[in-house]
Amino acid sequence: MAKTKQARKYAVMKRLISLKDARIKGKEREKKKRNKADPQNMKIRELPQASSAMFFQYNTQLGPPYHVLVDTNFINFSIKNKLDIMQSMMDCLYAKCTPYITDCVMAEIEKLGSKYRIALRMAKDPRFERLTCIHKGTYADDCIVQRITQHKCYIVATCDKDLRRRIRKIPGVPIMFIQSHRYSIERMPDAFGAPKT
Repeated sequence: MAKTKQARKYAVMKRLISLKDARIKGKEREKKKRNKADPQNMKIRELPQASSAMFFQYNTQLGPPYHVLVDTNFINFSIKNKLDIMQSMMDCLYAKCTPYITDCVMAEIEKLGSKYRIALRMAKDPRFERLTCIHKGTYADDCIVQRITQHKCYIVATCDKDLRRRIRKIPGVPIMFIQSHRYSIERMPDAFGAPKT
């Protein structure tokens, strides 16, 4: 048997119940009015103030001599890859670098025990500047993130993927890491010594 062809229906609207229908209750019968935003009751959104160091995405506070905040695992991986921290930083940035180490990072290295005594000796190097922490606890990642949010003058040296992911959300903070047995840097356009990725 052949199928019967149905004619196409053009511009068919869905059938609606009229507002006068008995099935609709009194409250629903009234047309809904949109509430206009009252200027007195408007919500005020509070956004953090943009840093004066930023010119769009470019950080104007970065310049030689560079201030490099060093993380625990960066020191450990530098030892593993047989890299001198000061010399390798200068090779990467073609400028004088001052490594900074916070009390939290120092406490983390001390907690690692005697296996990491070389890292502790490197961290106590007089060429490393010490930064004192006022907050409670010794979690270095939070300490570093808090410090670079307040002051945009640092480059963060870390190999920790989670910390790097957190730092990428903060605009204008370059990240130094170890790649193919040398230091590399991301989010810094004028770093000529860094290998191209």
